[in-house]
Amino acid sequence: MLETTARRDYLWTQLCDLPYFRALLRAIEARFYEDLPVVAPILDIGSGDGLFARQAFGQKLDLGIDPFAAPTYGSVYRDGYKSISIAEGSAVPTADETFQTVISNSVLEHIPDLNPVIAEAHRVLKPGGYFLFCSPSDYFDRWLLGARIFGDAYRRFFQRIARHVTCDGPQAWTARLDAHGFDVEKCWYYFSPHAVHVFEIGHFLGLPNLITKKLFDRWVLWPSTSNPALRMLHRWLEPIYNESLPDKGACIFVVARKR
Repeated sequence: MLETTARRDYLWTQLCDLPYFRALLRAIEARFYEDLPVVAPILDIGSGDGLFARQAFGQKLDLGIDPFAAPTYGSVYRDGYKSISIAEGSAVPTADETFQTVISNSVLEHIPDLNPVIAEAHRVLKPGGYFLFCSPSDYFDRWLLGARIFGDAYRRFFQRIARHVTCDGPQAWTARLDAHGFDVEKCWYYFSPHAVHVFEIGHFLGLPNLITKKLFDRWVLWPSTSNPALRMLHRWLEPIYNESLPDKGACIFVVARKR
């Protein structure tokens, strides 16, 4: 199993690099990997700027792929991978049965046609290898605060700005993966209704982060324990970060194994 940074405060490290709503979600997801079968060699589908890999794992992953050149080659976080490549998840530039683990963190929900991507993950995995991923679930837009006033029009708006095209639950994912030669060993919901409300509001409060990103190529200008705003955010978000897993959640994490 890949060594992770055990008992790290992922919430704090993510807050130093991201707007708070994204930091909260990524911190919760990063902690999951401490107890998962993340065995090298490892492929990351949708690696982006590499920040998540650098934050979540204690060593470089073998390959990160992403279809967009700007985040992949323009970031200081490239050291999350031994190698990076501009490629679609449906066309991984490696031979069959190359990897022991494929991860895809909050990426699959943005892909209109998932079947070629899942088939490709199966192709590049060794027999018995793991496909680990997370995505918004079938509950994601049910608890949005704005929907209480504007109904389904707001739900469609929020899903559009989040660029979500697939938000499925355990049954849909199990059927989809089974059709491509995967067995789902575990899956769980996470992100409670309260977490969704805090996440949703953050989209509208994140304008200062967007401005600093545009001007200075950084989401957070002062990533320090001396920053009182970051300390306040940490205190506010920590109870959500430490929530127990809900029976139903806005997001789902799946652990699938290649047959």
